[in-house]
Amino acid sequence: MEVTAARRSSLCDTAASQGRALQLQRLLEGGASVNTVTVDHVTALHEACVQAHPNCVRMLLEAGAQVDVRTIQGRTPLCHACTAGSLACVKLLLKRGAQVDPCPPPPTSPLHEACTQGNVDIVRLLITKGAELEACDEDHAPPLHAACTKGHLDCILELLNAGADVNVSKSEDTALHHAALGQAPAAVDLLVEFGGNTQTRDRRGRKPFDCADPGSPVATCLKAYGGTPLSLQQLSRIRVRTTVGRRGLEVIGQLDISYIIRDYLRYSAYQATPRPSAP
Repeated sequence: MEVTAARRSSLCDTAASQGRALQLQRLLEGGASVNTVTVDHVTALHEACVQAHPNCVRMLLEAGAQVDVRTIQGRTPLCHACTAGSLACVKLLLKRGAQVDPCPPPPTSPLHEACTQGNVDIVRLLITKGAELEACDEDHAPPLHAACTKGHLDCILELLNAGADVNVSKSEDTALHHAALGQAPAAVDLLVEFGGNTQTRDRRGRKPFDCADPGSPVATCLKAYGGTPLSLQQLSRIRVRTTVGRRGLEVIGQLDISYIIRDYLRYSAYQATPRPSAP
């Protein structure tokens, strides 16, 4: 690829980053290089994605833009599209073969970015495309931790229903620690219902309760869970979901049981956003 001397190429600055599709088309027809990079290895495709301009993304891809090109920080256009929360851009990139889990991994994966932004549609799409649920970011935290820190309940539920480990602790803190730090009582409730361990200690020896603001709803919630064991009904649900694993929703949907029990096993009471109907 050609590396420009300027920080941005004219193609990025005047067209892709501004969403000027007609100007971009003229530049491309005039022979502008679609894969020119800046000194930071930013391309026009990166710019179009981070600014959420799907028309420009489509044009650049059709003109031969490299779909998995990386910036100097290791971020791909898909990472930028997820940061921007543009489902349209994400779909275009995936259709062109963008890696859901770039290798070597960037500082934060596309799924991390979608979870941080709270875009459940993108989270769902990435999981469908095989995104690694336990991929670690530069802080050794999986996407579930990012969603918990921000309190994005719908993303948390999507990850857990897909089989994310509620108690994974590669950096010694768990999703419950992050939910407590993020002051997200609804997230704490959901994590515990999925089997989150309220007694796990982080690297500083703190339980999730110790991370919550004293007297806050999160502290009250964690104190109650810490002193009250889960019911047999709750434990049975956790056991069933653990047994069926990542195909949980699919398997549960095929069981010949009451719809009330089926909804309970699906955690339907926590459904924050409508799910697409089955074909």
